[in-house]
Amino acid sequence: MIARHLITIPGPPWLLAIVAIFAIQLASALSVPLIEMVGPGGSAWLRLSMGTLLMILLAPPPLRSVRRRDVPVLLGLGAAMGMTTVAFLAAIERIPLGTAVAIEFLGPLTVAAVRSGSLRAMAWPVLALIGVVVLTEPWKGEINLAGVFFALLAGIGWGAYIVLLQLVGDRFTGAGVLSITLPVAAVTAGTIGVPQAAGHIDLRVVLIALGLASLAPVVQFVLELAALRRMTATAFGTLMALEPAAALLLGLIILAQMPTLFQYVGIALVVLAGAAAQRGGRRDRPPVTTGPIPIPAEKP
Repeated sequence: MIARHLITIPGPPWLLAIVAIFAIQLASALSVPLIEMVGPGGSAWLRLSMGTLLMILLAPPPLRSVRRRDVPVLLGLGAAMGMTTVAFLAAIERIPLGTAVAIEFLGPLTVAAVRSGSLRAMAWPVLALIGVVVLTEPWKGEINLAGVFFALLAGIGWGAYIVLLQLVGDRFTGAGVLSITLPVAAVTAGTIGVPQAAGHIDLRVVLIALGLASLAPVVQFVLELAALRRMTATAFGTLMALEPAAALLLGLIILAQMPTLFQYVGIALVVLAGAAAQRGGRRDRPPVTTGPIPIPAEKP
């Protein structure tokens, strides 16, 4: 099983977490050409389908462990993942990668703040929202409302995913959850993606999707789980707050998306809010996670 081998991955856990961040955002940046070929829905469907095949080979889904009452939550998890992927790719089709990630980040950041049980923690989503406003520079009158809408929809989907994953709790390992929910996510994305991709799929498209899926979710997940086995959820969540900055950097390098000074400030505010939102939470064992923010720790 994959879970046994993750412990032996060399390197400090913080480095594994950072490499996972760049794997996620590299997959996102490299998805832009695929979006041009088969659309955002088609790209999401192909990536999730390829990811499903890879994850099932690496970590077969623990179907015997699924109880009847788990089924609605697991279906909801997969549907949320599929919706989030389609919406996010639709966002980066229209707005810069760093901006899309920062807006999407509002969803899991809000969940982390709400679950902290502190009213003061709600200041961090507000700070992040200010950062997003600075990042999008609405005073210029050039904001792409559709892109912002899709990024917000992705954030809502990711926040819902975290809440649903908390309901599953520790009954499944991260590998188990991903192997069960990825097929559902692929089917969900396929409702939009199959019509978009129809007639545009060839060997090149399939190989591109397979390569992207190997980065995210497969490499991303393997590194995240390996890191989480050797560090606290709070430390992991703080590192994941660097994700908008990684997206900004890769958007600049790969997509030539040159940010303005205001956009640098906006990203810095979002990163600060994300890191601060993780303070104070701790957990005796690492949470199940398959994305940018771990499940917020419950206070003892």
